Amino acid sequence: MSQQVTRGAVDKSIDGTVKYLDDRLSTSGFIKRNIKKVFPDHWSFMLGEIALYSFIILLLSGVYLTFFYKPSLVEIVYDGSYLPLKGIKMSEAYASTLEISFDVRGGLLMRQVHHWGALLFVAAITVHLLRVFFTGAFRKPRELNWVIGVGLLVLAILEGFAGYSLPDDLLSGTGLRIASGIALAIPVVGTYVSFLVFGGEFPGLDFIPRLYTIHVLLVPGIMLALITAHLMMVWYQKHTQYPGPGRTNENVVGYPLMPVYMAKAGGFFFIVFGFLVLVSGLVTINPIWKYGPYMPDQVTAGSQPDWYIGWLDGGTRIMPNWEITVPGMFTLSPNILIPAVVVPGIMFTLLALYPWIEQWITGDKRIHHILERPRNNPNRTALGVMSLVFYGFLWISGGNDIIAQMLNLSINDMTRVIRVLIFITPPIAFIITKRICLSLQHKDRERLLHGDPTGRLLRLPNGEFIEVHEPLSDEVKAILLARTELPMLTPPAEVDANGVKTPNLWVKKLQHRLNRWWYVDQVPMPTAAELTAAKAHTLHELEDAQERGIEIAKDLPSPTKSH
Repeated sequence: MSQQVTRGAVDKSIDGTVKYLDDRLSTSGFIKRNIKKVFPDHWSFMLGEIALYSFIILLLSGVYLTFFYKPSLVEIVYDGSYLPLKGIKMSEAYASTLEISFDVRGGLLMRQVHHWGALLFVAAITVHLLRVFFTGAFRKPRELNWVIGVGLLVLAILEGFAGYSLPDDLLSGTGLRIASGIALAIPVVGTYVSFLVFGGEFPGLDFIPRLYTIHVLLVPGIMLALITAHLMMVWYQKHTQYPGPGRTNENVVGYPLMPVYMAKAGGFFFIVFGFLVLVSGLVTINPIWKYGPYMPDQVTAGSQPDWYIGWLDGGTRIMPNWEITVPGMFTLSPNILIPAVVVPGIMFTLLALYPWIEQWITGDKRIHHILERPRNNPNRTALGVMSLVFYGFLWISGGNDIIAQMLNLSINDMTRVIRVLIFITPPIAFIITKRICLSLQHKDRERLLHGDPTGRLLRLPNGEFIEVHEPLSDEVKAILLARTELPMLTPPAEVDANGVKTPNLWVKKLQHRLNRWWYVDQVPMPTAAELTAAKAHTLHELEDAQERGIEIAKDLPSPTKSH
């Protein structure tokens, strides 16, 4: 009886709280509208969730670390528990990081969770963006969401580098020295940028406190705002989905937010969290005690940055040592400026603007909620693979010293080879990828027209042998027929009806040429008449096969009923 009274009191209290909030915030209407919102179910959508959960884990572990870290370059004599460095002069930043690693309960585990989480965060954003790119999820109306994603990638790289530099060990100090050189290489304002970041000549005394502020306050705040905007736009615009039966631009096929999606998302968060803790407990990363404190006149042998910075380091390694000096005026350093500033600037700018570039070339301004299979857009897929090959050579070059040592190669020969391959292989990758996509389109067309081959032969009355084909299932047909064909743009007229020359004619001619190049190789989809004839032919083959006692797949419908 007492339990019933207590339970009734609790229910009444909850009802009262809900009513109190609804009277003031009108939350019930919003909840009713959105609690049954449907989300599609596909494993690739978890990539974005991994990035989100990694960010949450980074916030949690980062808050714990801020309780013990001291962002100070004041020099002290180390008197902690790590004996090999006892009595060594070092900054308070480095000493506090050693204290976190050896004297704070759970400190080393939290440091490693934070570091592994950062690596997973950048990796998840990168792979998520690749999924969005290759499936065309950035198309209208999601162009701005794509720009937000690219911005988050840039901020994640900046945030990772800032956090990587905070311990003030010899390895991170080497990276900061490179960053100082990159800042100084910027024409006109390079010196001012370097002085602003480092508080004077490198190494200065202010860069650790300033990096700390950037790392724990400025960049996370901007990222949190962008992630919130990203999720709000996904919620408002509804989620994209892969082609399939019953899936159109007007609906979403999947599971409701409550209770299915929330339960799956909550469980997946703990899987990601548990995976990071397991890796952090078993695999050591960034053992700063082995490197020692940063000294401006020293450098670690074989130093390698985290993977997401490796491609920038690789660009500087393969760039020829060019310098332009105007006596008595200035020295320009393209050897640093081009690989570390110009190339990344061009890459991320083109990446952010790509939705509008493709839209301008194709003339496709329709709203898209159904994703594309990569094979159905050969040029986009080939451009993506070409870019990945270019990035891959930069990334390999970032570890050319270690690779040369392990394989007993000449680092100079390796550098010369990469300088050549980085320009030759991306176009080759483009051509190969495009041909593969077109071949897969031909295969899809053949499947639509003839069905799937069974490997069973049928002899016709005239003595001819043919292979029996199985009709495609409705699900497979829906996927293969999801590709829509757009007509190529018409050539621009030199003059209009009144004889006035068309403005920006060269731009429109360029657009027409690019549009023709984009679509000219596409394999045409079968027409409705061809599909009808192909279906009748396939069913006729099945009927003949059954009459001759050839066994067909048991899960197929009767050919007579299919008519």
